[in-house]
Amino acid sequence: MSLTEFEEAVDDAIDRIPDDLAQSMDNVAIFVVEEYEPGPAEPADTQLLGLYEGTPLTERDAWWDAGSLPDRISIFRGPLMRLCDSREELVEEILVTVVHEIAHHFGISDERLHDLGWG
Repeated sequence: MSLTEFEEAVDDAIDRIPDDLAQSMDNVAIFVVEEYEPGPAEPADTQLLGLYEGTPLTERDAWWDAGSLPDRISIFRGPLMRLCDSREELVEEILVTVVHEIAHHFGISDERLHDLGWG
């Protein structure tokens, strides 16, 4: 899948988020990134499909608004492409990854997401 097609699949996944939830998202940007770069304390071979970086809505207070940078959701194209054997599987895994990372924006933990089947 080309980069353009991958980005369109991410956009389609975002469009599948219910309108009331999408309208509740606040100050968050979603990016397609080719590869995850592990931090200094992580093993060099760490692979992530997506990453949420920011302050979840459930933890924001009055202090948060003043000058806060947008939260960032990264969807990692390389790991997703390597994980999936077909275009159909890739599109489904992109959806799961986008939903998973957006859920973190709403303060939902990995454990709860796994319980809900979005792990």
